[in-house]
Amino acid sequence: MLLDTLDRKILRQLQHNSRASLQEIGQAVGLSASPCWGRIKKMEEAGVIQGYSVRLSPQALGLGDTVLVMVTLDSHSDNTLEKFGELLATIPEVVEAHLVSGEYDYLLRVVVKDTRDYERLLREKLYKIKGIRHSQSSFVLRTLKHADLPLGV
Repeated sequence: MLLDTLDRKILRQLQHNSRASLQEIGQAVGLSASPCWGRIKKMEEAGVIQGYSVRLSPQALGLGDTVLVMVTLDSHSDNTLEKFGELLATIPEVVEAHLVSGEYDYLLRVVVKDTRDYERLLREKLYKIKGIRHSQSSFVLRTLKHADLPLGV
């Protein structure tokens, strides 16, 4: 789907506040509610808008530490990659998993209460996954930027 300037303005408004009313979004981009809704619906149907969510504070939920885990697998067969992905999907503490290029195969973002909770996660879940050759963990000290996607305009 080709996005025009109005579509990008609508997306920017939704990224900023997905709870905004159609009237508020329309007013911000210079449209009435009906054509604004039509554009949003088209972007949803085209997969540009994949869904709506709430950004939660891990700290407020007792998940004070974020850990970036780099993982190397023994094998790169389709079956191994598929099984590894399926197992990661069952671990709630793994909030992001990326297949990456370079020295490691995967980059995981994990949220835990503290270092003891991370040790528990390693022993009870991650280390039980067969096929992991090597892993390296880095605790996030501070998040410097958390941003919306760049939309131009």
